Amino acid sequence: MFMQLLSKGADIAMLSFVISSMLGLGASLSVAQIIDPLRNIRLVLLALLANFVAMPVVALGLGKVLKLDEPFAVGLLVLGCTAGAPFLPKLAERAKGDVAFAVGAMVLLMVVTVGYLPIVLPILLHGVTVDPWKIARSLIVLMLLPLAAALVLKARREDLAARVRPLLGVISSWSLLLLLVFITAANINKVLQVFGSRAILAGLLFIALGFGIGWLLGGPGSDTRRVVALGTAQRNIAAALLVAGESFTDAKVVVMVTVVAIASLLTLVPLSGALVDRSLRQQT
Repeated sequence: MFMQLLSKGADIAMLSFVISSMLGLGASLSVAQIIDPLRNIRLVLLALLANFVAMPVVALGLGKVLKLDEPFAVGLLVLGCTAGAPFLPKLAERAKGDVAFAVGAMVLLMVVTVGYLPIVLPILLHGVTVDPWKIARSLIVLMLLPLAAALVLKARREDLAARVRPLLGVISSWSLLLLLVFITAANINKVLQVFGSRAILAGLLFIALGFGIGWLLGGPGSDTRRVVALGTAQRNIAAALLVAGESFTDAKVVVMVTVVAIASLLTLVPLSGALVDRSLRQQT
């Protein structure tokens, strides 16, 4: 019963974080500010390469090198194929990266994920079917619609948007903190189950390699490099959990996605803050 309450708390915190983050970003930016950074075609192509070519290869490679149990390897591959995490703009904000580029990249990566998964995953895993509408529906309702509504609000009532931004920022920050607490506490038993299976090691290496690949392919500017690095390391957990739960019968696939979700939140949130400290030290 207690674990169920924690799980419900994690779900509520996730919804609160995603919706408040999207509303806050939309109230802070204009459509032009989001689209303009994506005019850098080279940088966009490199971000797509990192997320949809390099990360699936990393997932496949780690599964083979570490000789993961097949369900764990499948879970890692699902993560490798799902990009466009709703956490990216928040991580970029903490890291003092280009937030407008982070929002544009997040939307682009989400849209590509919806079309990419149903085509690529069945090729890599024979017999698997993926319903793109189920993935698209949750992303549209929880992320794109709130973002669009807030963009309209800012365009028509900039004064009101300015007033609600601080409140949305507070809700977003506290929701993220509660999400970290709830998701870790609710899934502690699942994490303990994978000890000795090399799944945790695979997840940490997956995150580290994703960050490194994104950093190398993130362009010459430190603000965009941070965004691509964090965006490549942080996968779209919501989409991955949806696919893992709908398309596979072995619960270990969902467990692997959950383990990486916890590991990525616990590592990338403090890392995004550390990137700012590193930048400040370099300037002094």
